[in-house]
Amino acid sequence: MSRAAHRLQTSGSCSSLAEPQSAPRCPRRRQKRTHGFTVVELLIVMAIILTVSSIAIPDLLSAIELARVARAVSEIHTFEDAITDYLVINGQFPDTLADVGYGGYLDPWGYPYEYLNHATMKGNGKARKDRFLVPLNSDYDLYSVGKDGQSVSPITAKPSQDDVIRASDGSYDGLASQF
Repeated sequence: MSRAAHRLQTSGSCSSLAEPQSAPRCPRRRQKRTHGFTVVELLIVMAIILTVSSIAIPDLLSAIELARVARAVSEIHTFEDAITDYLVINGQFPDTLADVGYGGYLDPWGYPYEYLNHATMKGNGKARKDRFLVPLNSDYDLYSVGKDGQSVSPITAKPSQDDVIRASDGSYDGLASQF
């Protein structure tokens, strides 16, 4: 191989052997860029993410709300056990949840639990009633005001539908809307 041909291969010059002294006349080659994403690709990915999110987020939020209700029911069961222990030891129901060690305890939505002793009418709660305005319990009322933080005496009223209640003297613990 001649020196000129070798120089051509190693230098990458595109000048011909016939014109060794002229400037190289190479057509401009477009270099393909393989770095990054195109706008269309990003828009497609964003559309897929938004579609999946619109399906999954409502289900996730309802699952979180159901978990909060289950936690409130569980805590009400715990309070009932402590109140029963207090009754057995002292012969009467406590006047407040603080008497059984649960004063200032907050429900899953950040509101204090409500309690009312029917014998003394002491406590931080109101007497709860059903749709016929009959008291839900004969001994004491214990409930969470629920997600909206509002509650009225009859559980059929709109502000009370999300309350987690104790009813029928402890036979029912759950959402007021399902009682």
